[in-house]
Amino acid sequence: MKDIYDIIKRPLVTEKSNNLIGTDNKVTFKVAIKANKNEIQKAVETIFNVTVLRVNTLRMKGKEKRLGRNVGRRSDWKKAIVTLKEGDRIEIFEGV
Repeated sequence: MKDIYDIIKRPLVTEKSNNLIGTDNKVTFKVAIKANKNEIQKAVETIFNVTVLRVNTLRMKGKEKRLGRNVGRRSDWKKAIVTLKEGDRIEIFEGV
């Protein structure tokens, strides 16, 4: 991965990820499928100007979807759960 803006695709805002922000100071992102933990950590620290303590990644399998008798499949993707240093916040997750 070359560009840090290609590594972080978008934040994941779900009920479970909002609970993680409040209790454990963890934020969740959808990231590039070929990105590793070191690249994700550097990208989050550079883009949001925070200190990252830990990165956990999950490979999410795409779901099979139907439209009538036609069967399609959503693409696979990667989720990263990033633990921030105590006191650090990312503003895009505030007030969601």
